[in-house]
Amino acid sequence: MKTLILLAMLAAATLHAQQNEGIWEGYDGEWLHVSHQLVQLAEATPADKFSWRPAPGVRSMSEVYMHIAVGNYVLLQPTGVKIPALSDDLETTVKTKTEVIAWLRKSDDAVTAARKQLKPGDLRRPADFGGKHITVDDLYLRILVHDSEHMGQLIAYARMNGIVPPWSK
Repeated sequence: MKTLILLAMLAAATLHAQQNEGIWEGYDGEWLHVSHQLVQLAEATPADKFSWRPAPGVRSMSEVYMHIAVGNYVLLQPTGVKIPALSDDLETTVKTKTEVIAWLRKSDDAVTAARKQLKPGDLRRPADFGGKHITVDDLYLRILVHDSEHMGQLIAYARMNGIVPPWSK
């Protein structure tokens, strides 16, 4: 009986650790956490809900996901990372669940790969974004904050549509 209880506790601890993967583990851990949760939420959302928007003139679910993906690339570019060609209407023309998730994953992978290639001191390197003189570190922080901000928006959208985020079940 003690063995069974111990195994149940270990399984619960492992599940808890998997759900909170990355939290409190610095930038890379937090990035891993938010980028995985965004993909999980997109995958849990029915395809027909990607066109849902809370009101006219407000971004639809697909538009928010694409805004995140495009934002990841746009914020990476001043760090010196070569990004794919991005059309001005990408946020509104990529609409299907499959396409949106593919773009989201590719942009997440680009952020992860670029961050892994940084050498000591690279984060302090100057960068320019919209006329602001900042650092590479500032850009990576903005990516994390931007993605987290819009994840909150997407959680609200999901719950308005009866979709429970997979990690909160």
